[in-house]
Amino acid sequence: MKITALISSLVWLVIAGIGETSAQETAGQAGAAVRPADPPLTEIISKVEQRYDVPGFSAAFHQLSTIKAMDISDEASGKLFVKRPGKMRWEYQQPIPQVIITNGNRLLIHRPEDNQVMLGKSPAFFGDGKGAGFLADIRVLRRKFEITPAPQVDPDLYALRLRPLEDAIELSEITLYISKADFTVQQVVTTNTYGDQTAIELIDSTFDAVPADHLFTLNIPEGADVLTLDEP
Repeated sequence: MKITALISSLVWLVIAGIGETSAQETAGQAGAAVRPADPPLTEIISKVEQRYDVPGFSAAFHQLSTIKAMDISDEASGKLFVKRPGKMRWEYQQPIPQVIITNGNRLLIHRPEDNQVMLGKSPAFFGDGKGAGFLADIRVLRRKFEITPAPQVDPDLYALRLRPLEDAIELSEITLYISKADFTVQQVVTTNTYGDQTAIELIDSTFDAVPADHLFTLNIPEGADVLTLDEP
């Protein structure tokens, strides 16, 4: 009798479990069915512009770069500081310390381990939104790119595809992944005409403190090897 009662209890538990699972699946399907539609593209862009309409911001970043033809990838990470108008400081901490600074006109790259400083013109490398340069002036997006929806890879992120209005070998398109919660840029993926990609994930963006001016200047160390960069 006890065995019969035990078997009956197990059968009831299995049936109850199936019923609960079915109920959960039905509820999940119902929830998915009523999930609000994404706002119009122009509204998303406006919200992003509003979010970055600030004197400056900072964020940690993780970067993955891939050269398609050679099937080579490398990773890097560090800290990003941005200040309007046009100032950026990419402070790489891993795997090799280096600093990339632009004030909108001039570009400086400092590699402490090699005691080397490279100088160039900022527009050649960051102008018209290249190299995630649009982060220093988010209004560049509307002026310089055709913006269309991109396939979504995460239900919590908007995905936008940006194609430059003027052809450029070093930039074929940019894909932006934007938080639906607060309209911060979570990831920037740039692709050139050769299919090479650089994906930059922005982490813990902070908008309540304006980066100091000294972050965007560099005193060339004594004895440093100074090189001039050719424009791409």
